[in-house]
Amino acid sequence: MEFPLPEAARRYVAAHLHDDPAHLALQARRHPGLPVPELVRQIQARQKAQGKLPTWAANPDLAFPPALSVEQASSERTATFKAGLVDGQRLADLTGGFGADAAHFAARVAQVDYVERSPQLAAVARYNFRLLGIENLAVHNADALAFLKETPHHYDWIYLDPARRDTASRKIFRLADCEPDVLHLLPLLLHKADRVLLKTSPMLDIEQAVQELKHVRRLWVLALDNEVKEVLYELGPEAAVDPERFALNLRRDGTRQEFRFNRAREARAVPRYAEAQQFLYEPNAAVLKAGAFRSIGTAFELLKLHQHSHLYTSATLRADFPGRIFRVLAVEKADGAALKAHLGPEARAHVTTRNFPDSVADFRLRTGIREGGDTYLFATTDLRGRPIVLVCEKAILPSFTEATPAGPAPSGGVA
Repeated sequence: MEFPLPEAARRYVAAHLHDDPAHLALQARRHPGLPVPELVRQIQARQKAQGKLPTWAANPDLAFPPALSVEQASSERTATFKAGLVDGQRLADLTGGFGADAAHFAARVAQVDYVERSPQLAAVARYNFRLLGIENLAVHNADALAFLKETPHHYDWIYLDPARRDTASRKIFRLADCEPDVLHLLPLLLHKADRVLLKTSPMLDIEQAVQELKHVRRLWVLALDNEVKEVLYELGPEAAVDPERFALNLRRDGTRQEFRFNRAREARAVPRYAEAQQFLYEPNAAVLKAGAFRSIGTAFELLKLHQHSHLYTSATLRADFPGRIFRVLAVEKADGAALKAHLGPEARAHVTTRNFPDSVADFRLRTGIREGGDTYLFATTDLRGRPIVLVCEKAILPSFTEATPAGPAPSGGVA
């Protein structure tokens, strides 16, 4: 499809932007003068972009690739975060895709080389970059390995987000299975750049990645609204053993929670255990994915309920904890009648199970407790190995505990 779209095609996309693409495809005969299948694909892609890339989705002039490419693209929020990690004169994005990352890098680095082997994606990106007025970005329709071998430039940064689908479109996550194979490219990458920023799937085991890559200086586990979206690894020329780890949760209100540690500090941390006290703490998803099971408790002077529960407690409030905080109202057995006495006639509560025999679905089936309400039930195991249920409400936090605006992690300490 040629861009920009003719006026009639633009009007069609604008008029049907919120309609069901499948329904539109069935009505294609009503618009004989328009390439409806192509326009429906534009609508599908824009619909997918509305949550991830709202600024681009709101721009009626931009071109969009197939919806899968939008689905695989970085979100606006994660791309902004990554751009805050880089600087310097020159950066190469070797897996350019839709171009969201490259566009954000161009706001931080003097010159960006966008590299993409798909001619269609490269054409869409070239058109969009020109439309957005990004002048310090060169588009290269090339294979990553071929580009690296041929380019005369040395880079401050090289960025890669390897494709994580195989030839049958099944999701994959092991480094050696992704395209390009970063492990195979690593010597050339480190020869061509001072630093490499690698994005991987949250499914990839962090310990395995650190061991295979060998040159990880720092890594970031990045969550949006408590859902881990990606893990980032900074690689440098020197071999490294124990990189600094940053667990970050970027929240919808523009604030963030973060925690910094490494494996040595995690190994030295000695948890203390106790029965549930006045406050209960559940670490956010980024902290748990990063593996800060011991150091998170000691850093905030909290007591742990059980070795494998990863729930923490205290008698006094630690409002700066990176996760959810609750006030404990009661500790009960996993008995439906006893729990319903706390819930009122509708018997509604939000349920979490951690280190507990039942799944949430099984727990609800057994107790008859429905979803909803203002009460939170944590089904877990106490320090003596007994199954218990903590009846909680959300803790009221003082206003001064607002987290800092989202951005790259600071250079030290617990935030």
